[in-house]
Amino acid sequence: MDRRKFFGGAAIGAIAAASVSKVAMAALPEPVTTDSADTAPPLEPPSGRPYRPVLTLNGWTLPWRMNNGVKEFHVVAEPVVRELAPGMKANLWGYNGQSPGPTIEVVEGDRVRIFVTNKLPEHTSIHWHGQRLPNGMDGVGGITQPHIPPGKTFVYEFVASRPGNFMYHPHADEMVQMAMGMMGFWVTHPKGRHPLIDQVDRDFCFLMASYDIEPGSATPRVNTMLDFNLFTFNSRVFPGIASMNVRQGDKVRIRMGNLTMTSHPIHLHGHEFMVTGTDGGPTPRPARWHEVTTDVAVGQMRQVEFVADAPGDWAFHCHKSHHTMNAMGHDVPTMIGVEHRGLVGKIQKLVPDYMVMGERGMADMGGEMEMPLPDNTLPMMSGRGQFGPAEMGGMFTLVKVRREQRPGDFSDPGDYKHPPGTVAYEFTGALPEPARARPAAGKEPAQFNVRKPSGQAGHH
Repeated sequence: MDRRKFFGGAAIGAIAAASVSKVAMAALPEPVTTDSADTAPPLEPPSGRPYRPVLTLNGWTLPWRMNNGVKEFHVVAEPVVRELAPGMKANLWGYNGQSPGPTIEVVEGDRVRIFVTNKLPEHTSIHWHGQRLPNGMDGVGGITQPHIPPGKTFVYEFVASRPGNFMYHPHADEMVQMAMGMMGFWVTHPKGRHPLIDQVDRDFCFLMASYDIEPGSATPRVNTMLDFNLFTFNSRVFPGIASMNVRQGDKVRIRMGNLTMTSHPIHLHGHEFMVTGTDGGPTPRPARWHEVTTDVAVGQMRQVEFVADAPGDWAFHCHKSHHTMNAMGHDVPTMIGVEHRGLVGKIQKLVPDYMVMGERGMADMGGEMEMPLPDNTLPMMSGRGQFGPAEMGGMFTLVKVRREQRPGDFSDPGDYKHPPGTVAYEFTGALPEPARARPAAGKEPAQFNVRKPSGQAGHH
């Protein structure tokens, strides 16, 4: 990102923005882009009113320039290549070189002007999800504005009137464009002390997205309605998702939005949190209570806060178990209990892409698979911790709490060093007979006849 070029701006020709005539011939801010999947440090505001910035997981915040008191941003809709995790890249559509696009941060009361350039092969628009704004700035193509044709630039201008968490995404060919990764986070910070918005030490944000990308391919199938096979935080899957690294005792805020086609019960280990904000803004204090899991429905925003008082590497993930795995899981036959070692290789000579679940469970397919994976394909479960395979994928990451983490330091502190005697261990002593349920008096235990396919009639 070349911020000097960005703040310098660049004059171009007329802009298709009939509803904002005063900027129809404005000098356009030069767009800032990045294709890095690394988490960028928080962007301290170089101009405008001050605020405490957020950190976007595996993302970044879009710089702006001030023009006569207006914050001007330049958003470019374009095809991008996104690394979902090391070993797999996807051909997506996004903004400013990445999917999701960069986070936009403003302050309550700011007048914002957003130049949107369309470099996609089809028309688009941007809807500012959850914002209070003039109807003609709402971004619903064909209803509130003309579509933005390829190669054209439109302008949106409105006042960020209320603090909270918002999203931006297309309202044009929506099924295709959102399935291809077009989305971004928006944070409006309060302009001063707010009775319902506490100050925090660490402030994270991300969007949830889902994709259907067949093993060995790189482009999502956009006609999929329900059977997605990759579930992501900011278009990254574990172990490619950055951890959230905090200092013990920090007050932590996590903001998240859901633009998938199903709900996600997001669960934090080792701590209790409160839901302090939703789509409608800050949650009234009498309506808050402690939880360890909150469900984020389709199109919703949730903001949770907690005090990170327990040191360790704490899991943070969707609690739908198939959302913490990667592709290949939906159409793979279940072969638990069936001996098939050596058979897979013979079948693959005839059907090269043939795969089957491990005979002892899905973990057989995690790291040391009997069959090779197609190029540009991740294992269903991967990642390692200090004790071995993590057997996770998809919507899974860690909140790393450390006493020695310095204020403002977001770097990964590495594995947690457990105090002696605090790690689960193997027991080798004598065990008492375990208690088991007994049948009711006068009744025999239930019996089942299991029929297995054998090719011989009458075999049970």
